[in-house]
Amino acid sequence: MDQYSYLGNADVSAIDELYQQYLKNPTSVSADWAQFFKGFDFARETYGDSSNVDPEKLDKEFCVINLINGYRQRGHLWSKTNPIRPRRVHPGSLALETYGLSASDLDTVFQAGNRIPGCGPGTLRKIIDWLDQTYCGSIGVEYKFVRVPNMIEWLEEKMERCKNTPELTISQKKRIFQKLNQATVFENFLHTKYVGQKRFSLEGSETIIPALDAILEFGAELGISEFVFGMAHRGRLNVLANILGKTYDSIFTEFEGKAFANSLFEGDVKYHMGYSSTQSTSTGKSVKLNLLPNPSHLEAVNPVVEGLVRSKLDLRYKNDENKICPILIHGDASVAGQGIVYEVLQMSLLDGYRTGGTVHVVLNNQIGFTTNYHDARSSTYCTDVAKTTLSPVFHVNGDDVEAVVYVIQLALSFRQTFHRDVFVDILSYRKHGHNEGDEPRFTQPLLYKLIANHPNPREVYNQKLISKGSVEASLALEMEQEFKSMLQERLEEARQRETSQVTSFLQGNWSGLRLATPEDFELSPETGVPRELFHELGDRITNIPEDKKFFDKTRKLYQDRKKMIGDAGKLDWGMGETMAYATLLHQGNPIRLSGEDVERGTFSHRHAVLLVEDSEEKYVPLRNVSEHQARFEIYNSLLSEYGVLGFEFGYALYSPRVLTIWEAQFGDFANGAQIIIDQFISCAETKWQRMNGLVMLLPHGYEGQGPEHSSARPERFLALCADNNMIVANCTTPASLFHLLRRQMIWPIRKPLVIFTPKSLLRHPACVSPIDDFIEGTRFHEVLDDSYVDADKVGRVLFCTGKIYYELLERQQSTERKDVAIVRLEQLNPLPSRQIQQVLDRYSAAKQWLWVQEEPENMGYLNFMLRRFKFRPLETISRKENATPATGFYKIHNAQQKELIDRAFA
Repeated sequence: MDQYSYLGNADVSAIDELYQQYLKNPTSVSADWAQFFKGFDFARETYGDSSNVDPEKLDKEFCVINLINGYRQRGHLWSKTNPIRPRRVHPGSLALETYGLSASDLDTVFQAGNRIPGCGPGTLRKIIDWLDQTYCGSIGVEYKFVRVPNMIEWLEEKMERCKNTPELTISQKKRIFQKLNQATVFENFLHTKYVGQKRFSLEGSETIIPALDAILEFGAELGISEFVFGMAHRGRLNVLANILGKTYDSIFTEFEGKAFANSLFEGDVKYHMGYSSTQSTSTGKSVKLNLLPNPSHLEAVNPVVEGLVRSKLDLRYKNDENKICPILIHGDASVAGQGIVYEVLQMSLLDGYRTGGTVHVVLNNQIGFTTNYHDARSSTYCTDVAKTTLSPVFHVNGDDVEAVVYVIQLALSFRQTFHRDVFVDILSYRKHGHNEGDEPRFTQPLLYKLIANHPNPREVYNQKLISKGSVEASLALEMEQEFKSMLQERLEEARQRETSQVTSFLQGNWSGLRLATPEDFELSPETGVPRELFHELGDRITNIPEDKKFFDKTRKLYQDRKKMIGDAGKLDWGMGETMAYATLLHQGNPIRLSGEDVERGTFSHRHAVLLVEDSEEKYVPLRNVSEHQARFEIYNSLLSEYGVLGFEFGYALYSPRVLTIWEAQFGDFANGAQIIIDQFISCAETKWQRMNGLVMLLPHGYEGQGPEHSSARPERFLALCADNNMIVANCTTPASLFHLLRRQMIWPIRKPLVIFTPKSLLRHPACVSPIDDFIEGTRFHEVLDDSYVDADKVGRVLFCTGKIYYELLERQQSTERKDVAIVRLEQLNPLPSRQIQQVLDRYSAAKQWLWVQEEPENMGYLNFMLRRFKFRPLETISRKENATPATGFYKIHNAQQKELIDRAFA
């Protein structure tokens, strides 16, 4: 017993205390002690009184337990998951000697087999065969890091009882082969009919089609009503045709290059397009499918998918996460290389963003563009990001289609059981280069020699079925000829069409809305509310419970807001914004607001969520507006722009009657979400004919806070503006903001709305609006004229927007310059030409027309105004062009600001 001497030297009472702790909660002790106590319990259960047990035999039992755990922990490193290359060599092994065992033990019966579901006591040979088939065959599993006991036990029960080997009926095998035939023949047909055209072929990874088919079939049986897919371009056409049911002739028409019937719809390349359909399973169940459109920015669609799913959960499925499931299809290089994957994973379990778990499917080509995996990542696997959220990972050989189908079903079952993310890494290959015109042997000669001699997954499966007598040898040929004949018929139909068609989205939740016309932007609709209702709602949201102990500053703030609602009161920015929300909620429009620190607001102006002092209790005044009000949701987000803005864009895709808002902590932080702005927000309607009413609040203004916290980069948004694609505004009054937010919901159209919001103006004594500016009969004014000047004597008109107006106003008033008019553009795009012309007509005697901005000459609004302002020659006043938005020195900032104002009134 010398080998147990460390126990003899230990403090027995301390060990017993640890053991008692382990019995109450196995996760409360270290992993080493938990493993020891498991073995201790096993020995007691197996042998009872250990005094009669051969110590060597008991020692070997523990060795077998360690072997079992070795397979569970590290078996994936020796699994046969790579269909093309020999896998990398890893340190360590599963050799018997590693665990204190030898070949002489192979025929010894060990009780440790009881620890393997379905196995029971057996010889070491049987135990090893069982484990090898489970963990080192076509499937390798990483799950021990999950650290949640019931999840680990669930996985081991599911995997080990069947040895990770599916038992399929002949009809199931034929269905798998049928989908594999569709995938393979469709790609071959396109390759021969459209030689050289880009399609980003699925060839080499065709098993994804029977896998996705299995997800739909199995998911429907589990009670899922809807799947939402996000994927990049590789294999998208195949998924559209053979999973979502987009007609082959529609796809062929796009290959023919025929324009869309709607001339305002510019469209996108065929492998970026989305599609929605309802499919019937083999058992007659209906499943709704959505594949979202996606640009070439690979993983950018991920947060959009999650946002749309969350929107449907909130509005359609009453938060039943069993009813809808997001499926994200990644590339191996992009899932490892794109940071948005990490951001979306970190959102997955947060209250404001959870969607009940995502099934991540990796199409692992083992190559990115032309880059070998050795150069594509530092991690062992491309999926190692999954460990961030303790999400299990299944690696599977893409040539073993039955294993792929089995694993995808197991992953979906895990998602439905635990509502956590799960990864399936399908190791396959890419038959052609990055696209069909690319020569892969330039950079990967050895790999593509292997690929050239490798049979495709359909051929592999056909031979397997024939060898087992599951199908007739002629079945594959018959299926291929029949399918090709059908495709040829659809191609002939496509060639007869004159135009391509795009499916309408103005149905369901979008019913009653329409596409915008230029006339919609000539005059804003009335958005004021009855005076009595305004006072009533204002009073309600400023009545905070007396029996709750709020911070003194919080109570004082709400007392001040209550005074603003008086007849002679004036509302500041925070109250004007709050009243916009209150009135919309009362009228039945739900509101969702998210971003970093939005509950209080970055600059402590909103205070939409009040914390009770010395507790975690929260009180939300806007959830107490009226008895039948709509839902108000507000979430402090994780420190992410890219992921969160994409999520909110996705949320707004399904919910046009929800005011969906994202607020940046500072406006320039929107830089981190530039891909979402460029590829989705500014152009979704033009590319994919998908309207979106998302609102972006971007704090902007020059107050000496340096280069990073001055500018929201309005020049970037304005450079993206064309054909009335989005609204860009910079309001100077609380009433303007109130009407702008309300207009967003009252309009019969939806456009993204970008608002450059203030910082110092939040508490500026002049930045207030009287009650009369909010009541019935009032509306948003795109242009605010000057009421101080004598129009006939005005010789100079200063056009501006935003915060600089108040600095110009102060100089004008202090020097009594009634000959200089200050005109504010509250909305920049669409440029309010009609209202600007009215101003020009009023100041007919003016000789100078100037645009004044505090941003540098190469930034801000200047270039946009020079391009769009066609009414008069426009002079400009701005900071000189610069590489950064602003100086980092406060005194220099003040001097520059003064110089701008001096020039404006020179």
